[in-house]
Amino acid sequence: QVQLVESGGGLVQAGGSLRLSCAASGRTFSNYVMGWFRQAPGKKREFVASISGSGGSTYYADSVKGRFTISRDNAKNTVYLQMNSLKPEDTAVYYCAASTLLRTVVGAAGAYDYWGQGTQVTVSS
Repeated sequence: QVQLVESGGGLVQAGGSLRLSCAASGRTFSNYVMGWFRQAPGKKREFVASISGSGGSTYYADSVKGRFTISRDNAKNTVYLQMNSLKPEDTAVYYCAASTLLRTVVGAAGAYDYWGQGTQVTVSS
């Protein structure tokens, strides 16, 4: 069983920055592919970014490429999402997810078997 707890969400003006954190339980965190997803009101959950267990491979949605950076600290069992140049359309609940089965970065939500409760990010114009 893996528990994921997100933090770092909040209200920020357009053009600003936020860093989300996701703390994970489990002794084999470095084996997990980790991902960030988001869901805006009335929309489907969408992929944001993914990172391999070692941190050597990353994968981003086109909508955030160049603005967001995913990283991880395996010694702290934590994955991060640094969000810069935020736009109002980035407003959503952001979810952390873990895939304990895969070894490659993926954007499909079905590939992840554990999810956090989410943290709200609101970007004002």
